[in-house]
Amino acid sequence: MVEQIVWNDRYKIGVDFIDKEHKLLFTTMDRLLKLSEDEGKTEWVCREGVKYLKNHSVEHFEHEEAYMRSIEYADYEIHKRLHDNFREYTLPALEEEMEEMNYSTESIRHFLGVCIGWVVAHTLTEDLAISGKTNIKWTDIPYEGERDALEHTIRQLVQDIFHLKAKMISEQYIGQDFGKDICCRFIYRGQEKEKWEITLVYEEQLLLKIMSGILNTEYKKVDDMVINVSRYLSRQLLERVRESFPQMDLANLEKESLLTHAQLVESFERMRPSCSLLFDTGAGYFAFCATTAESMRGKITSSINNKNAMNIVNEYLVSEKAAWKEQKKKILVVDDSDFMRSSMVKLLEGKYRVLEANSSVAAIQTITVNKPDLILLDYEMPVCDGRQTLEMIRSEKTTAKIPVMFLTGRGDRDSVKKVMSLKPEGYLLKTMPEEDIMKMIDDFFATKK
Repeated sequence: MVEQIVWNDRYKIGVDFIDKEHKLLFTTMDRLLKLSEDEGKTEWVCREGVKYLKNHSVEHFEHEEAYMRSIEYADYEIHKRLHDNFREYTLPALEEEMEEMNYSTESIRHFLGVCIGWVVAHTLTEDLAISGKTNIKWTDIPYEGERDALEHTIRQLVQDIFHLKAKMISEQYIGQDFGKDICCRFIYRGQEKEKWEITLVYEEQLLLKIMSGILNTEYKKVDDMVINVSRYLSRQLLERVRESFPQMDLANLEKESLLTHAQLVESFERMRPSCSLLFDTGAGYFAFCATTAESMRGKITSSINNKNAMNIVNEYLVSEKAAWKEQKKKILVVDDSDFMRSSMVKLLEGKYRVLEANSSVAAIQTITVNKPDLILLDYEMPVCDGRQTLEMIRSEKTTAKIPVMFLTGRGDRDSVKKVMSLKPEGYLLKTMPEEDIMKMIDDFFATKK
């Protein structure tokens, strides 16, 4: 449960009266959150709190728009359109939902999740742009330069909105499984009627880091608040992509949905994205995937709208929890011997998901975008042996904690001593009976539950 919504000086844009009004918005949201979790609350008190927050937001928009007109802000019409959409469509729909649910805790949490995501991202992108602090716009760039420009734009937006430094680690992300994730999918219709499908994929630990930063409290699990904040952070990020990168004609949002990882992979199999970039933020992975068609056309995916958002989010959380319970553990087998890898795959594939790599370089590439739950690492590989490979794995923050067991063909005391000095999770002799190898791996995972 969220404890507090706290104003942070990084939200300041440098215009005094706007900063004061933003701070009051945060204070009001915090009071409303605490009120919603008070078992002794009354519907009337919650209704009045929501009304106050709505009225202050609308008044703030008017003040901000007047300021933009006074300085002849070039992107005034774009900024005003975002305000109009929020006050004329989003807020009324949320109010209607709360009315229907008698201002229950769940409906107020949904209301606040949407408001937090929208206000934070809007402040850190659109509002900062008023003061000239963030404003990237790529126009008239050659085709071959578009990917680099988009990469730069996204890295800048990750810095602006999430306050994290991202580095691109793959420009061909096709749904590789890097751990628990949340996939937000948006379908836009361009002014020329062209469709754009954009999917943003967040590693779960990244979203928890972002939420912890926004709410000034340690957030340990993904819940409805996290999903709703991430949805509206995503919308604002894409709005900024639209402004910064006119080549992507994201004129009107037609459809929004949440995808399971299996649906994400299926969408890539049906239609390869024209652009699919994977970033490492240091706090978790983030992927930006775009195509000019609808990959899930004809498939059953529940579209989110103002009437069903709360139910869809809750159903998504339940389905994701069930999917992860059923999902097999993932093991990476690293060995230069084709025979050894094939034998291990044949032994393990019925119970585990098995990945293969025939060298240390291939292993590092695989680990980068397919985080395994366990690595079985050949100790005696040529060129770069198991010791050196383990050192590389442990030198990277994002892979350092992945457990490793050594595979070795030598069972003498000196060889075993040398292997265990590196403090792996254990070691497996290649000459062991298959049932003993399987038992050791099963026992390892049993102790991790």
